[in-house]
Amino acid sequence: MDYSTKNIKKFVYSHYFYGGVRQALGALVPAMVLLGLFDLPVLGLAATFGAMCVSIVDQPGPVRHRKNEMLGCAVLGAATAGITALATPYAWGLWFTVIGLCFFLSLLSVFGRKGGLIGFACMLLMTLTMHSAFTPGQALLHTFVTIAGGLWYTGFSLVVTRLQWYRQEQQAIAACIFASAEYLEVKARFYDPDVKLEDNYQQLIARQAAVAEQQEAARDVVLRELPRAVSEGMDARRGRMFKMFIDIVDLHETVVAVHTDYELLRRVFAGSDLLVFFHDLLHKLALDTEAVGLAITQDQITHRHINVKAELRAIEYEIDQLKKADFPKLEPEAYTALIWTFRRARNAAKILDRLHRDTDPASDGEASSLKMDASLRRFLSKQDFSPARITSNLRMSSPIFRHALRVTLAVAIGMTLSSEWLIPHHIMHSYWIVLTIVVIMKPGFSLSKQRNIQRLTGTLIGCALVLALLSFVDNTFILFAAMMLAAVMGNSLVQLYYLASATFNTTFVLLAFHFIAPGSLSVIGERALDTVVGSVIALGCSYFLPYWEYRLIKPTVQRAIAANRNYLTASQQLVATGVAQPADDFEYRLARKNVHIAFGNFANSFYRMMLEPRSKQRSVAELNNLVIQNHELAAQIGAAAPLLATLPAMPAQLAGVTRRIEGILDDAVKGTPDTREDTEVLRELARDLDLAVADAESAGAVDGDTVTTLRQLVFQLKQMAKTSLSIRRSAAFARLPA
Repeated sequence: MDYSTKNIKKFVYSHYFYGGVRQALGALVPAMVLLGLFDLPVLGLAATFGAMCVSIVDQPGPVRHRKNEMLGCAVLGAATAGITALATPYAWGLWFTVIGLCFFLSLLSVFGRKGGLIGFACMLLMTLTMHSAFTPGQALLHTFVTIAGGLWYTGFSLVVTRLQWYRQEQQAIAACIFASAEYLEVKARFYDPDVKLEDNYQQLIARQAAVAEQQEAARDVVLRELPRAVSEGMDARRGRMFKMFIDIVDLHETVVAVHTDYELLRRVFAGSDLLVFFHDLLHKLALDTEAVGLAITQDQITHRHINVKAELRAIEYEIDQLKKADFPKLEPEAYTALIWTFRRARNAAKILDRLHRDTDPASDGEASSLKMDASLRRFLSKQDFSPARITSNLRMSSPIFRHALRVTLAVAIGMTLSSEWLIPHHIMHSYWIVLTIVVIMKPGFSLSKQRNIQRLTGTLIGCALVLALLSFVDNTFILFAAMMLAAVMGNSLVQLYYLASATFNTTFVLLAFHFIAPGSLSVIGERALDTVVGSVIALGCSYFLPYWEYRLIKPTVQRAIAANRNYLTASQQLVATGVAQPADDFEYRLARKNVHIAFGNFANSFYRMMLEPRSKQRSVAELNNLVIQNHELAAQIGAAAPLLATLPAMPAQLAGVTRRIEGILDDAVKGTPDTREDTEVLRELARDLDLAVADAESAGAVDGDTVTTLRQLVFQLKQMAKTSLSIRRSAAFARLPA
């Protein structure tokens, strides 16, 4: 299968396309029924607008959350439409109403991404209502039809979800698998000497943030639907989805731990076939992981078609040759790094075999006793729509409050410029200008800037496409099919490729206007002009009371470091617990999850800052190092955990070193530097670690396997100590506001 065909399949079977089809159908059915059967185009559009509003918040997630969000959006959206409709006969009344609604609805971003989507959906409904005047009776009817459309879509989506719940869970799991496959592919490039390490780290970190996001989404979907008790019984397919989720998390954790000192390996094994073998091994594992994801999306049983035995045997052969050449004594650290990397990669191949088996329905019955107990609930996200979150953000120090003020100012300017007071013949249309502004403006400057360029470009391309289409095609069926396709693709691509989504959405709206008022091509040029005006206003107002990312980044840094510190503590508790695998320990799994989420938030915040003006960037070198080193530390802890789980007891010297590392990380959270040189501290810690191995060997109280485990653990702890010191140094030198 070639690359382009594979990507097309991934998209067609993904939750993006699936959701796009669901949203387009659910939103357009009211218009088709009321217009096609009852010849009520105005009411059909109102119902479709209400359904479209709710469809925006219909994103992948737990059914209970989605139901609450859609119902809340339907009610709030109808109220917004009703208030706007009542104000439309009065120019000044509409002006103040739109301004007030934009301020309030923008504040809903305090409730996170879903709150922001609800606010945006309601503002979209507001703009689609304000384009014509309503009498009080018409306003009441418009409100009733709008909420009916929203409730129709809510019911439609929930019914489809109930019928297709298995499909939704498959897609959530597949998204996790695809993200892990991309991470693996980037990991393989570390063994290519022609690839710059720092550039590859940047790509790796972006992939890690994506994995954390997909795992969090899948965790909510899969865990939340488990039965409350064993007696309730479980659908065998749901149990299989749970097994797949556990296995993909374990696979990713193992892959993260396939981490070592790449500079050391490249230097020591320069010109060696070992680097080639490792690159090919991880590359094949990435391809095989992706193949599992594709099989899951298509509900197929998959078997391993990509064999890695040749690479594993080649690496084993090279390791044997190194032993014969007395390499372990000549380069002990490089040899330990090599052995540990090989073992983790081999374990990843074994977990991948389990994933292949998980696609077989014959494995369904193995997880039928699972239930949603109190411990599993700690892994789930929670909804909090307390009004106190809004009132507590009504202050100038709140980024969301500043965002609401920016949106309000931009909309006020747009409403004023497009009003009949300045332009009697309404060359510009206030509702389209306001729509452009609310689509573009986001709480973060960098995201608003990106959206501005993409929205403007997409709108102009969409206008050109519709102009060409209407100039050469007069077949109603073809135009309607094009409108339906644009609706599906506009919804499908909104999270993947916003420029294309803007293009398709513009195409859909313009074709819809064509069916309402056939033959009018002037609307295309008017929409293009309105979009340009709205984009210019949004760009200018982005500089009003901005809350630059560097002001928000320090807490995310502290949380990322603290999460790693807790992860280290949880891994130490594996000693002498009798747990066969670290993943079987609840507290360890919870700490691992928190590390990935905290790291993803930090990395995303850093990269948003890097998209802002250079004058608004702070401590770039230190923060870049903190991003890399925090990821390395998590990988090192993950690599040490299986070793700790095999120890019957923790040697005193090792316990002392881990306490020192925890103290270093505590200092890093506080931003407190050490008065001593890092090299001196590292030398002391290394001496204590080497003494632990020497004492174990001289005492003869442990067998050879345990001594080998201690040596590997010592190597990991040395890496942790070095990384922790680097984190503390960068955290102390970073100049960030509290």
